[in-house]
Amino acid sequence: MKALPAALVSHALFPLQERVKGHSTVAVRRSLEKTQWWPPERLLELQAARLRDLLRAAQCHVPYYRRLFAERGFDADSMRDAADLARLPLLTKADIRAHTEDLRSDVARGLVRFNTGGSSGEPLIFYIGTERVSHDVAAKWRATRWWGVDVGDREIVVWGSPIELKAQDRVRRLRDRLFRTELLPAFEMSAAKLDEFVRRIEEARPRMLFGYPSAIAHIARHAEARGRRLDDLGIVVAFVTSERLYEDQRADIARVFGCRVANGYGGRDAGFIAHECPEGGMHVTAEDVVVEIVDEGGRVLAPGNAGEIVVTHLASADYPFIRYRTGDVASLATARCACGRGLPLLGEVQGRSTDFVVAADGTVMHGLALIYVLRDLPGIEAFKIVQESLDVTRVQVVPDDAFTEDVVASIVAGIRARLGSGVDVRIDRVADIPPEKSGKFRYVVSHVHGTGESR
Repeated sequence: MKALPAALVSHALFPLQERVKGHSTVAVRRSLEKTQWWPPERLLELQAARLRDLLRAAQCHVPYYRRLFAERGFDADSMRDAADLARLPLLTKADIRAHTEDLRSDVARGLVRFNTGGSSGEPLIFYIGTERVSHDVAAKWRATRWWGVDVGDREIVVWGSPIELKAQDRVRRLRDRLFRTELLPAFEMSAAKLDEFVRRIEEARPRMLFGYPSAIAHIARHAEARGRRLDDLGIVVAFVTSERLYEDQRADIARVFGCRVANGYGGRDAGFIAHECPEGGMHVTAEDVVVEIVDEGGRVLAPGNAGEIVVTHLASADYPFIRYRTGDVASLATARCACGRGLPLLGEVQGRSTDFVVAADGTVMHGLALIYVLRDLPGIEAFKIVQESLDVTRVQVVPDDAFTEDVVASIVAGIRARLGSGVDVRIDRVADIPPEKSGKFRYVVSHVHGTGESR
């Protein structure tokens, strides 16, 4: 079946699909394209009004929050602005697991069950209503249009979530074909699979790539090693999300595919939080989310200070996410973006709190400190570092012929220099390093208490 023209998909077929689903995506996207140019003060007024509506709905219709507000003596009508959120406790993954059903609104209809798998393998089960789906899809749609890419433009998606892959039945395949989207599963990255991925990208000549930065960068490096040129396919942008984007990944993707790289931050649980514009600003979707940065004690930090990202999703009245701890670390920027949008800026997302490691003396440092030890050493095709305890750090290495005992000694010495001279560094030679259950890849994982809650 021949794919439909992009304009027909964007202006007719996709809006029809959303209307049939009961989603307000098109109207929300149009609204977002207006509000993005509002001054910050006006955006804060909109945010406060929507936040008040969310808290009122939670107080009236959500058993968990009805009890919590009563215990705290909190009245939603007394809320003036987002700063008043500090009067409420943080919502953790453990809270959601313990109160999964009590977090449902008693007037919600059509909730869809979702789950995310943490690094421990324990899933987080929650529900999403049509309002939130509409707003999240609209926010992503607005961001792609910043780069001149619209719904219906040819797209290659490199993804690994079991939810997406299980949906690849005949109906979903038909939809993807009509909407000019093709999914490349990020679970298996063997040489043969990578050859096939490169071939499919060459044939599709997509206008955009979307997916995990580690997976897209891996395809890029494989293509380059094979001498396959992909920078003449007409790819405009690679949208990367769901993992930290490292600068070497950005450079490799941009060089091999001949395109810009747009970083995005969000998740299935927390929603679409921020996306990079062509001027380089990571714009928070302030119309839909309130972002707070908190320290280890839960105290709100001023812009410019790094801490854990806490999100309140304003379109989540059916299943409220209020002051939800993401486990990720970043800061709010103090500057405005050169693009002129009034949306606030998220500073560098430094990664999950479990991407940080703890030295024997208690010093907390980003996993990059260990990544740099291995990244430029010879003989290493791939690696993963797991801090099992303060005393033991295990390094999985996929070696090639240049991997020698001198390289092993360099790894051990480098890690001990950062974590402590008495740390037991164990090197495991492996044939390959599988991704997480979601298809994502993590270079560093710490199980040491103090680096944050595992996701």
